[in-house]
Amino acid sequence: VREVDMPIPNLPPDLQGLRVLQLSDIHLGPFLSERDLARVIDEASNLRPDIAVVTGDLISMKGDPLDACLRQIARLRPEGGIFGCMGNHEVYAQVQVYTEEQAGRLGIDFLRGRARPLRFGSATLNLAGVDYQSISERKSYLTGAERLIAPGAVNVLLSHNPDVFPVAARQGFDLTISGHTHGGQVNIEILNQELNVARFLTPYVYGRYTLDRASIYVSRGIGTIGLPIRIGAPPEITLLRLTAGPTSG
Repeated sequence: VREVDMPIPNLPPDLQGLRVLQLSDIHLGPFLSERDLARVIDEASNLRPDIAVVTGDLISMKGDPLDACLRQIARLRPEGGIFGCMGNHEVYAQVQVYTEEQAGRLGIDFLRGRARPLRFGSATLNLAGVDYQSISERKSYLTGAERLIAPGAVNVLLSHNPDVFPVAARQGFDLTISGHTHGGQVNIEILNQELNVARFLTPYVYGRYTLDRASIYVSRGIGTIGLPIRIGAPPEITLLRLTAGPTSG
């Protein structure tokens, strides 16, 4: 479990301390059993989040136990709801529509180019989500996503690929929540330099980054891809706590 304070400029008092649970890159399948995922869900539930978000890659390939993954996620039951965005492996497995429909039946709202305003007291958290943004199409990152911004609200974007962060910041999103990188999955130090393959794809590999008044958090996720190995990049359940940052002028 990793608990992280996320400072947001001009955060309304009614959103101060809001607890956002993030699960990412579960990859339920041969390398991660449903029993192991159930332990993750049990631990995550103990954190008593206000809302939960799932930032893509529930499975790795077609035929993996997607229904079991959704069933476990639905056990979370935070008061503010469970939301998600699609990852690249949902695209590869051609299960985006199925995931959206089955998740909806279980009370999980996958935001596919949509936003949901969530009211907490007198404040609004505007939660938006986009489908996987391919790095091969980086020139068109988040096309049209600016229409999801709600003036006067705290705007949060769910995007599996963290490389969209500079565009999200320019569009006006206060916080982006991402995964995809697995924190590199293998992260080793050689001659005082970190060797991490994810750095060849994006500068936003793991943890919190800021750009002007905007922030992003990139989770290392739960599962693995390729080989069931993690070195220097352990899996994580993330609890993001919204806190008041410096007031922007």
